[in-house]
Amino acid sequence: MKLKNLVIIGTVFPEPNSTAAGTRMLQLIDLFLEMDFKIKFLSAASLSEFSHPFDDDDVEYLPIKLNDDSFDNLLKEISPEIVVYDRYISEEQFGWRVAKSCPEAMTILETVDLHFLRKARENSIKKNGNLEHVEFITDVFKREMASIFRCDLSLIISDYEMTLLTEKFKLDASILHYIPMFVSEINKSTIPFSERRDFVSIGNFLHEPNWQTVLQLKKIWPSIKSKIPEAKLNIYGAYLPEKAKQLHNEKEGFLIKGRANSVQEIFEKSRILLAPIPFGAGIKGKLLDSMMYGLPNVTSEIGAEGMHGTLPWNGEITDDFQQFGVAAIDLYKNENRWNIAQENGYKLLENRFQKVEFAASFKEKIEEISKNLKPHRDRNFLGQIFQHQSLQSTKYMSLWITEKNKN
Repeated sequence: MKLKNLVIIGTVFPEPNSTAAGTRMLQLIDLFLEMDFKIKFLSAASLSEFSHPFDDDDVEYLPIKLNDDSFDNLLKEISPEIVVYDRYISEEQFGWRVAKSCPEAMTILETVDLHFLRKARENSIKKNGNLEHVEFITDVFKREMASIFRCDLSLIISDYEMTLLTEKFKLDASILHYIPMFVSEINKSTIPFSERRDFVSIGNFLHEPNWQTVLQLKKIWPSIKSKIPEAKLNIYGAYLPEKAKQLHNEKEGFLIKGRANSVQEIFEKSRILLAPIPFGAGIKGKLLDSMMYGLPNVTSEIGAEGMHGTLPWNGEITDDFQQFGVAAIDLYKNENRWNIAQENGYKLLENRFQKVEFAASFKEKIEEISKNLKPHRDRNFLGQIFQHQSLQSTKYMSLWITEKNKN
């Protein structure tokens, strides 16, 4: 391959210590670096103290402006062979400019998770209190699907989502590629059951499912605390809001801790991860981390979705609050069961999340499409239609704002 220049257009610069999405982006960047790309990461957001610092000269952060022609000039100057959007919103904002300035560039949509799926489930929970009747066809669905069609390839993080797109919505698998979050190596924890204490939960508070998970825990925790009076529940998460701080209660052992400096350190001293996730999509970074650091967990069906296939879980999966509490207590007290659960986690990593299982096919897929871009686009005729029609409203609104900003 002679591909060298790659542009990533991000809603934010990656923060791996704040979000699983940040970790996921770094994994993709590493794969692209292994393919000898020089990477320019563009974002209209500001760099923060938590943005990942790249020491490698092959990755450069560049600020850009929304609705500004300077982006077109920058893109022409870089002349990338590949452009990656970190979410469908990034593609909506900049896709038409990429198509105009670099029409021969291969475009990749990193879905992170299917936003329409997560939003539909959230709406169902708020409307019906359950996930029995999920209405997929919403404005978010239409926008995200249009973005998928407009791109040459979309990266799907969950095998559940891959099946949903190909079987329920009949998308051509040639424009999709399944690549979950993964681990490069498996190092079993040396911290035994006897040296671990307390329960833990973690999740960036800007992500609504994480906040709702904390509210679920507030309801479940008393039943656990009554059986294990000495136990505490330590809840970590970046971007801690005031409403979460108000839930902190020393007497109840319900402790809101804020940002975690080291997930590994926290997980390896904890005995059980609690993750009663009520809705969401994709795969959950916290649960993958719990497997990596030998920490059994109790989670919901949504939490474990797309992660274990037919293999046993590293803990317990239940949506019933009473069963959730019972499982958490049993795992906390039963060393033999805890050890089995821990080992199940390592087996899941070994069988479903090893980098070596996904890196080669990912690189082959990109090389195949890049070498045959025109016939690939010709087969994706719906993408051509969406480029011609649906994208126009976004384009002309952006042009109007651009002109307005000049005056």
